[in-house]
Amino acid sequence: MTLIEQLYWGGGALIVLWLVCFGLALAATRNGVVTPGPATQEFGDDPEPPGVVSLLGNHWRGVEHAAAATLLDLAARGLVELRQPGDDPARSSVHLTEAGRTASGLMPYEQRVLDRVIARAADGGAPIGAIAFRDDERAATWNGALRKEIVADARLRGLSRYRFAPLLVSALMTSSFVPGALFAVAVVMGGHNLRAALFLGVAPGGVLTFLLGKTLGERATPKGLERAGHWAGLRAWLTAHEDFAQLPPAAVTVWDRYLAYGTALGVTTLTGRLLGFDSGDRRRVWSSYGGTWRPVRIRYPRLRPGFGNSTRRLLQLAAAAGIVAAGLCAFAVLRQPDWVVVTDGGSLHRAGLVLSAGWVGSALLGLVVAGKLSRWTLLVAFLSMMPGNFVSGSDGWFVDAAAQDGPLLVEWVAIVVFGALAAYFLVLAFLERREPDMITGEVLRMESRKGKKAARFLALDEGNTDLTTAWALPAASQGIATGAHVRLRVSRGTRTIRSAELVKAATWEGDRVEAPKQDAS
Repeated sequence: MTLIEQLYWGGGALIVLWLVCFGLALAATRNGVVTPGPATQEFGDDPEPPGVVSLLGNHWRGVEHAAAATLLDLAARGLVELRQPGDDPARSSVHLTEAGRTASGLMPYEQRVLDRVIARAADGGAPIGAIAFRDDERAATWNGALRKEIVADARLRGLSRYRFAPLLVSALMTSSFVPGALFAVAVVMGGHNLRAALFLGVAPGGVLTFLLGKTLGERATPKGLERAGHWAGLRAWLTAHEDFAQLPPAAVTVWDRYLAYGTALGVTTLTGRLLGFDSGDRRRVWSSYGGTWRPVRIRYPRLRPGFGNSTRRLLQLAAAAGIVAAGLCAFAVLRQPDWVVVTDGGSLHRAGLVLSAGWVGSALLGLVVAGKLSRWTLLVAFLSMMPGNFVSGSDGWFVDAAAQDGPLLVEWVAIVVFGALAAYFLVLAFLERREPDMITGEVLRMESRKGKKAARFLALDEGNTDLTTAWALPAASQGIATGAHVRLRVSRGTRTIRSAELVKAATWEGDRVEAPKQDAS
């Protein structure tokens, strides 16, 4: 065995050894089994907050509904108030009390939830749906920071700990790149280029580190297992009440902290669903622009031709559609029956091949003009011609169609459709020459579209309607965020934003980025 082969075999053996050690570490740090206690309605002498109970109730894997449970706990303690004016729980509202305005000494995650309520409901209250964020990234950042704060509190209480010791994590992470180093040396010694050596040197370590990162988290302490068993008993007691799962948020005035703990333990499904601190409903957003809270429905014109395109791009698309229509028309008019040779052999003049070649060729010409030709479109074009390879007899639809004079019905339809598209794009290009309109409003949501150069969706509330259609914001635009008041110059034909002026910056929404550090020693 050569030295190069020894290096390859040695790297493979080290990967197997790493996986074995990793598996042993996983087995040794498995979470203990929670033994449910007897059903009880008692919280205990020093009960953990609902946010921490959410971690225990989810077996230390997450803190689902922790924010909603914390909000309900703040309501039970008189810092906020939840009201339901009618029979629909979704129409409930949250209000800040005087005690909430002057509250102090809260845990960081409780203060985070209260800050969110203050930001949304400081001016007379807000619908509970307005608590949700309008931005996916902001919601993920906020909830990630909330989880860190809850985990830090659980560690301080002796209920949770790191699954892997820091020394073990460092050892596994460092050793994961050793096999790649052996592979890189073997590649260089074998006469290959440095790019291949770099790839084989980094790839194994990257994969192993990814596996390690997926398992890093929390695990229970003996005290944590004991307390989780107690809260499992409370869950059993709450579950025995059949109507408890469908209690609305405003029921906290009757059930007090039980509703908060029931939400943390996943018993109150309705309340947990209504009090969402995620990115919310992208098609229905609560807005206070204009002075009063109201739900605004958003439409996203994903299939609208010409959406977000410039005049130059519209002319290009019009030319492409026109070429497809003209190509199909020319092919249909010039096509002759003697172009087809009916044979059972290998002739290239089969009816199916002749027809598909004309149709696909016209489409490819249009794609070239539209600037959309790529390797994938060529592959699709090749596959589109495959049916022609299976038509070689004297009977069949392809043979009859090829012998017909003039355009077929399907060709007439395609010619009309692409001709109409060409005319549509030309009209849009003409309309783009007009002076843009000026509108002002609040940015409700901003969403990216597929492709880095594609315009983003921007939903604007102008304050005069409960239904809005998203505009196309150029991908390169900067400085606009959800919640900001903006003045836009827009082209209504393509719903494109030509320029944007910031009228009022986005207001603070209580979404602190960094979680306060806590001493976990």
